[in-house]
Amino acid sequence: MTTTGRSATRRQMLAGTGALGVGIAFSGALSELFAGSAAAQGLGHTGYGPLVPDPKGLLDLPEGFRYRVLSREGDRLRSGEGKVPSNHDGMSAFAGREGRVHLVRNHENRADGKVPVPTIEGLTYDPAGKGGCTALTLDSRDNVLSERVAIAGTAVNCAGGPTPWGTWLTCEETEDKAGTNGYTKDHGFIFEVDPVDPRRTGAVPLTAMGRFQHEAIAVDPRRGVVYETEDAFEKPFGLFYRFLPKKPLGGRGSLRAGGRLQAMRVPGVPDLSTIQEIGAEFDDIEWVDVPDPRAAQTPIRFQDFGRGGITHAQKLEGCYWGGRSVYFVSSFARRSDGSTADHYGQIWRYDPERRRLTLVIVFGPDTDVQMPGESPDNICLAPSGGLMVSEDGNGAQHVYGVTRRGEVYAMARGRQNIGTPEEPEWGEFAGVTFSPDGDTMYVNCYTPGTTFAVTGPWRR
Repeated sequence: MTTTGRSATRRQMLAGTGALGVGIAFSGALSELFAGSAAAQGLGHTGYGPLVPDPKGLLDLPEGFRYRVLSREGDRLRSGEGKVPSNHDGMSAFAGREGRVHLVRNHENRADGKVPVPTIEGLTYDPAGKGGCTALTLDSRDNVLSERVAIAGTAVNCAGGPTPWGTWLTCEETEDKAGTNGYTKDHGFIFEVDPVDPRRTGAVPLTAMGRFQHEAIAVDPRRGVVYETEDAFEKPFGLFYRFLPKKPLGGRGSLRAGGRLQAMRVPGVPDLSTIQEIGAEFDDIEWVDVPDPRAAQTPIRFQDFGRGGITHAQKLEGCYWGGRSVYFVSSFARRSDGSTADHYGQIWRYDPERRRLTLVIVFGPDTDVQMPGESPDNICLAPSGGLMVSEDGNGAQHVYGVTRRGEVYAMARGRQNIGTPEEPEWGEFAGVTFSPDGDTMYVNCYTPGTTFAVTGPWRR
């Protein structure tokens, strides 16, 4: 193993959203984050301009941008199958014919979910599960043509990710087994969902990909390797996994053939929170076979990985593929929860060709990177080559953008107060994704469940 830490003098503090009166700044080797882009540099902090209060009290956007509400929790599904379920979470957009867009949307319903995903014959895994996915088809102007159940009877469908062959992998963020919370089957799996015709994929758990508290996935489009994050709530915290399919890039249904599940080991680093130096690199990353991927008796993170143990991290969440690398997010780490060190969020990059892990961004006051609220959560690449970051914390919630040049700006602010004037609460954002042509950003408000389509001068 070799380890290098770039000097702190290379940190570049990028200006905050002063118009909002909040201090948000990113620093670090942003040029690494956006493959082929210009080196990171502070170029001001206006983005698309200040956010304009929405007179309807739903979504504040910069001037020139507008939104359309595509779907709201509790409304009737256009298919007539029941109501739009609660807890809108991860989501992805897929190209359809004649300019149409297919959205697949997770519903992170637990056993006490307010509005469950309706159970549909042939699309239901466990009738006791209240989570699942719904699918929307939009025309070229973002009019909703159809809205239906895509998979039902799953639990706590948090995030996931798209495949190169045009399906969605939805992830259960739970380890509940049959007999727990009324479930009739074990949960904690990944399921494949076809956005055009969900009956092609049904409700089949991809058991070889592991049973744990899944968050998100990203697929290497050249090798077919699937990377997975685990958002474990208690110590020992989650692991970063890779799945080696028997039929890599085999298309719809190919992941059912199975494969090998492995967990990442960074030699000498049992807890990623201890790494605080932006640009720190670790070569010769090891991948260790998971002893029991289905966790029949023992959760994977508790299993014996042999000499050297395994590397853990608190709150492993967002995961995506960009350029030649996979990026993943640790939303925060707290000593009070059992982490070895504190931070307010990390973004890591793993380059499989070089077997190199790099810490790209660290959030927090000690690193000149400050976000209002709690931490970064869902992250996606924008058509411009930058990032969109969903905030998950306290107070009013935002979607923040980071341009290819490193400019940081507020893109959207939620206005849906679900609390009281004395103790206000706002639903977090999730599932931010873009239409295939890059002209529309789709994003969910978690509670009350709302899906927005945002259009405007994206190419400005």
